[in-house]
Amino acid sequence: MKILIILILSTLSFSSFGFPIPKDNKATFDMIRKNKVIGNVETIFTKTDEILTIKTDVNVSIKFLFIQAYKFSQTSIETWSGDEFLEFDGHTDFEDEREYFIKGKDIKNNFIATGMDGKLILDKNILPMNYWNKEILNKKKVFDTQKGIVREINVEKDSDEIIKINDREFKAEKYILNGSTNPKDKGPFPQYTLWYAKNGELLKFQFKHWKDKKLITTQ
Repeated sequence: MKILIILILSTLSFSSFGFPIPKDNKATFDMIRKNKVIGNVETIFTKTDEILTIKTDVNVSIKFLFIQAYKFSQTSIETWSGDEFLEFDGHTDFEDEREYFIKGKDIKNNFIATGMDGKLILDKNILPMNYWNKEILNKKKVFDTQKGIVREINVEKDSDEIIKINDREFKAEKYILNGSTNPKDKGPFPQYTLWYAKNGELLKFQFKHWKDKKLITTQ
């Protein structure tokens, strides 16, 4: 299946947190398949003094002939202070009844996390694998927030491109990201292509689903 996810973002502003935040503190995605909305992604940024909380809800539901064919949901809360990732609390429910409760917290000089692989003691500078934060491209390892595991990543800079979103053209920096596969994964980690504006805003990303080889795009 080919899924198009349309990102509706207001003008971004920079803050002491080191990455762009929507001026209305909300980013909303519609997930569309064959001109029909099949799901949505909503991220809400809440600033309190020096603390930033980022809450993301993802819900996907695909039906064929009124029969549920695919379902996925994820809820997560990240806590930041400046550019320091402090805490994570999330729940992921896959379509095949796999379910993970993921937690992580900056404790002393480590980030202590639990997820698919049990308890992990990680480098305190680990970042969550969220593509809106361009800083992950500078990391060798990231925290996969869907499963609560560590993935090694390799990122290559491609040529800049002009991309079109909602009839507007943007000059974008293009990157190719590959990640390691965990022995418990149901399939290989897909190769991602990511496009960022010069100010660090994520404009678009895409990957090919490993099962049906169809391209999934967000913009």
